[in-house]
Amino acid sequence: MKTDRTATAESNRERIVEAATRLLAEQGREAVSTRAVSAAAGVQAPTIYRLFGDKQGLLDAVAARGFAGHLGEKNALKRTDDPVEDLRTGWNLNLEFGLANPALYTLMHAEPRPGGPSPAAAEALGILAGSVRRIAAAGRLRIDEARAIQLVHAAGGGTTLALIATDEDRRDISVSHLAREAVIAAITTDAPTAPAPGPAGAAVALRALLPGTDVLTAGERGLLAELLDRIAAAG
Repeated sequence: MKTDRTATAESNRERIVEAATRLLAEQGREAVSTRAVSAAAGVQAPTIYRLFGDKQGLLDAVAARGFAGHLGEKNALKRTDDPVEDLRTGWNLNLEFGLANPALYTLMHAEPRPGGPSPAAAEALGILAGSVRRIAAAGRLRIDEARAIQLVHAAGGGTTLALIATDEDRRDISVSHLAREAVIAAITTDAPTAPAPGPAGAAVALRALLPGTDVLTAGERGLLAELLDRIAAAG
């Protein structure tokens, strides 16, 4: 059972993150000051420091909330029988979210966190990895999964950030469509093909099927996945 103190802390935390998110959306990154957020949330400034440590901690919480909302939309997408088309849908959803929430998207994607991605960002990459793996399992992935994931992530995020930075009256959404199709052409084939000859091709094919096996322990599966990724990348 939650104590009154815990419930109050959670309530304050939610109000503060909500206030910071609203200030970010309405007035931009510079408006999210400790003084402005405390006033908007109706709390004292020390409360922010106690709950978040510092301003960066608050911004991390705002970004995590943004990722959570975006992940909810992604998880709600229904899969089709065509994993490549599903990748297109995910790319388009990412663009729509970015253009609808420009300041939040920029905070989420254009400000690297010390120590690596946040848990929410890592979960988002996991969803992308799952999409790429489905393409690999269908025999339609042209390159190894790790490089395909990096390419889609970099190109999709970079294109969206570039469009966010462009004035709306000069914004050409077809740029995103062209980038999307260029990436898809680079990483996929039009139809299932036999694995490329040699160990790299065999590694890509086996790596895609690895999650479906249940004869290995988690540690063995992780080690084999790492080895297969190295073989595929070397090819």
